[in-house]
Amino acid sequence: MGEFDLIARYFKRKTPSALQPPAPSATNSVAIEAPPIALGIGDDCALLTPAPGQQLAISTDMLVKGRHFFPDVDPAALGHKALAVNLSDLAAMGAEPVAFTLALALPPERAADDAWMSAFAQGLFALADEHRCPLIGGDTTAGPLNICITVFGQIPVGQALRRDGAQPGDDIWVSGTLGEARLALLALQGQIELAPERLAVLRERLERPIPRIALGRALRAIATSAMDLSDGLSGDLTHMAVASGVGAVLDSMALGKAVGPVAECVSPRPADPVSLALTGGDDYELLFTASPGQRDTVNALAVASALPLTRIGQIRSGSGLWLDDGAGGQSAIARTGYDHFA
Repeated sequence: MGEFDLIARYFKRKTPSALQPPAPSATNSVAIEAPPIALGIGDDCALLTPAPGQQLAISTDMLVKGRHFFPDVDPAALGHKALAVNLSDLAAMGAEPVAFTLALALPPERAADDAWMSAFAQGLFALADEHRCPLIGGDTTAGPLNICITVFGQIPVGQALRRDGAQPGDDIWVSGTLGEARLALLALQGQIELAPERLAVLRERLERPIPRIALGRALRAIATSAMDLSDGLSGDLTHMAVASGVGAVLDSMALGKAVGPVAECVSPRPADPVSLALTGGDDYELLFTASPGQRDTVNALAVASALPLTRIGQIRSGSGLWLDDGAGGQSAIARTGYDHFA
């Protein structure tokens, strides 16, 4: 099968369903009209027509076999995650998905594997359809398995959530639960043992993260800053604090509550929940700050969206990250986020 045959068979779609504007959600009752896709797959460039009063939000992520995913990963899960990690970046900015491009390097034997290619495309497009985010172009080549997606979103001018808006006195919040993807990774690497049924659940957290698009939209009017958690809380919060020119104090008890249960580990026990929250990556939850006056609003949002939102600390003047032990003591938190070149 040639390159253009592969594109036509697995990635060129005729359904218009992904081009429809998103429906109102529990956290945002106003649907946003997606800008028209003037031209998609098949020419030298795709053409987008930004809607009046909107800015484009653009993000790129790359997944490399052996570094970002295991060779035996379910191809449908891989297709899902490849797009999900990009959509998570849009969520962190409060942006609405518009479209994406796909650059795909494939070993020749993988390109000829119809079952694998079909499952990969199914996982990719299932998530794309869920968020009305069509594939509009890209590239394919022979080589080691490598997936690179660029996603395009839109957001009203002046409403983008950024990392540099945190203010002293702001509360620090996280969505969902932390550390479960890390537990799955440790189990798959053979460092801990999990009951098979528990590993299956946690592996979903690692390989099928849920982009918090609706939450990001709702936070536009609430948060002072936001970002997604991909490389571990201590590293990602450091990025936010440095960008905002502030420091941060985390509450060890609250942080422990934000971590998924670790009791299912048979042996050996992993790091304590606080360390797991600080160092675990691949959570793809949202980290955001908001003024204390927004606490009731955030708690109501958690109820409306059926998504835990946990207040884990506070922004303060100065610099650095600190951990409050609940007994009056504070200790500095080392930055331990994932670094590909460290």
